[in-house]
Amino acid sequence: MTARLLGLTSVLALSAAAAPAEMNFNRIASFPVVKNMAASQDTTAETSPEIIVATPDGMRLVYSDSPLGAIGIVDISDPANPQPGGNVMLDGEPTSVAVVGNRAYVAVNTSDSYTAPSGHLAVIDLATKQEVTRCDIGGQPDSVATDAKGSFIAIVIENERDEDAGDGRVPQMPAGNLVMIDLADDTAQCDTMKVVDMTGLVEIAPEDPEPEYVDINGLGETVVTMQENNHIAVVARDGSILNHFSAGAVDLENIDTIDERGAILPVDSQMGRKREPDTVKWLDDDHFAIANEGDMDGGSRGWSIFHKDGTLVYESGPSFEHAIIQIGHYPDKRSDAKGVEPESLAKGTFGGVPMAFVGSERGSIMGVYDITDMANPVLTQLLPSGIGPESFAVIADRNLIASANEADLIEDGGARAHVMIYEYQEAPAAYPMLTSAGMEELTGWGAISGMVADKDGIVWAVNDSFYGFQPTIFKIDTTQTPARIVDAIRVTRKGYPAQKLDMEGITLDGEGGFWVASEGRTDRVVPHALYHINADGEITKEVGLPAELMAVEKRFGFEGVTKVGDTLWMAVQREWKDDPKNFVKLVAYNTKTGDWGAVRYEKAQPEKGWVGLSEITAHGDHVYVVERDNQHDYRAVTKKIYRIPLADMTPAPLGGDLPVVSKELVRDLLPDLTATGGYVLDKVEGLAIAADGTMWVSTDNDGVDDHSGETMFFAIKP
Repeated sequence: MTARLLGLTSVLALSAAAAPAEMNFNRIASFPVVKNMAASQDTTAETSPEIIVATPDGMRLVYSDSPLGAIGIVDISDPANPQPGGNVMLDGEPTSVAVVGNRAYVAVNTSDSYTAPSGHLAVIDLATKQEVTRCDIGGQPDSVATDAKGSFIAIVIENERDEDAGDGRVPQMPAGNLVMIDLADDTAQCDTMKVVDMTGLVEIAPEDPEPEYVDINGLGETVVTMQENNHIAVVARDGSILNHFSAGAVDLENIDTIDERGAILPVDSQMGRKREPDTVKWLDDDHFAIANEGDMDGGSRGWSIFHKDGTLVYESGPSFEHAIIQIGHYPDKRSDAKGVEPESLAKGTFGGVPMAFVGSERGSIMGVYDITDMANPVLTQLLPSGIGPESFAVIADRNLIASANEADLIEDGGARAHVMIYEYQEAPAAYPMLTSAGMEELTGWGAISGMVADKDGIVWAVNDSFYGFQPTIFKIDTTQTPARIVDAIRVTRKGYPAQKLDMEGITLDGEGGFWVASEGRTDRVVPHALYHINADGEITKEVGLPAELMAVEKRFGFEGVTKVGDTLWMAVQREWKDDPKNFVKLVAYNTKTGDWGAVRYEKAQPEKGWVGLSEITAHGDHVYVVERDNQHDYRAVTKKIYRIPLADMTPAPLGGDLPVVSKELVRDLLPDLTATGGYVLDKVEGLAIAADGTMWVSTDNDGVDDHSGETMFFAIKP
């Protein structure tokens, strides 16, 4: 079966799975790992869960935290309410961890340089949180694994290359290898260490293998990926090489390979793209799966299943990426690299069904596959994760799986790193909330901003300037579950994609077309403006701001637009030069007379960062606005919907005193934003209100750039 046919099968299966099903995985909790830091520690320091495992009783999670130099522990005795178990500080940089009994076996990198690598295996008693044994392993470690019996541990010694030396390519000595150490008496027996030489096996830099990941099957056979070398080896318990072979290459079609165009255009191809696998996991004693993240010359954007004799059993091709495109998680800025970058893998059996879990590092998604037929896996769900899922811990006897999401964006003011927990439960799938599955053409989307409701359950939405070469009005059918994008109207000028737009608000013109508000940014020559757009997406009229507004303008401009009679009302996100502190303008433009005016709105005093308006929509006798801060996760305070009486919306002339409108709290959105077990997303930017009073709320996923890609799109019934 070709990759293209496999892609169609996967997408159709996912579409069918969106309807209520007997059993599904749903996220039930998110744990910010900064909560594991002691009161005396600097909580602004980077902390990152990378490799995560569960204790044998399934009641605790243990993860390696390389930037902090620790392993972290999470108490999941109540999985919906995870609690901090604290950190165990280590003498070096932990790269991976495994647990046998009540002991954690941690690979620790202590290298002085790339050319002088060193490391050790630290054995940590999880009860006392003390190191009980240390084995020198002779180089810089990466992945570790133990066999099911807990009789030995395998450690890959990567001795990774310096990406700034020799054009970042192998060979760069010293060479890596595989280390095996016996486990007995509840600890590692350092004097049993066996070093497996892996030089001379590979075609690419045979003198310098760089083992990346390791796993052990029920027969005690160890499978090792060599990512940079694009090679796989199977090693017997005695250290002999049972088999080795190239990971091979994939012909990819219908992919996006250019990141600079600000558009999702999956129309390119890459022939002979090396897999360069990262994670490897045994599926049974004869088959293993690899996640083809890529490195120097490859990255085939999917995952594969091999028999240990080297036979390729299954290749996903671009189908995994295509499914991710449809749910708005495609990282366009990675198009010229490795796309969604599958990196993590896990295997478990739930409800009698063998499943594989595939993580997209750049798309921040976990794919769930039914692998009953390994030659034809079926994609059944896509689950949202934190940013950069690095590994998974499967606890099948508790119907749980956990993801470790390594990206900590503290320096950029973004979300902190999280561990997320999912439960296999009798319930409909909660995610995705919005998809383009079912459209004739593979349609990507993201950065949803302004919205407006139409009749028959239709909501129209715009994307913002992240997709500068693909400005689009999306038609969303909210009568389906999940809500479905059924049309994508490209916004054009004279037939070409319109440039210099930052569409942040949309409203109906009453005649089949739209008015769109563009936020504008003068330093980037993006005008603050209103645009009239016809049903085909062509801009028919452009309205610039009057001199009175331009004299006081700032970067943070229009974040929504709504129509009341002949008047367009726009919400300005933050204070402009003439606004008192914590007051912003609601600006009026009369489409018949061309007159401008405004009122003022008093917003909340921010506890951290800033608070602003991000949407405006009229319904009945009120105008509704979204007021939000720019804070993520547990730090978020203000994500609220207020309403203003239309009677207050009497614009005064610009340049003089402006009346201040009254406001009434309609809904605090924080409970809604955490209802699916995730952390609070900062950008609530879309609000549409149907004729029956149903409110549709959406979040902007920033085009999956320093963002998990998660888009929440949900209804609040009247």
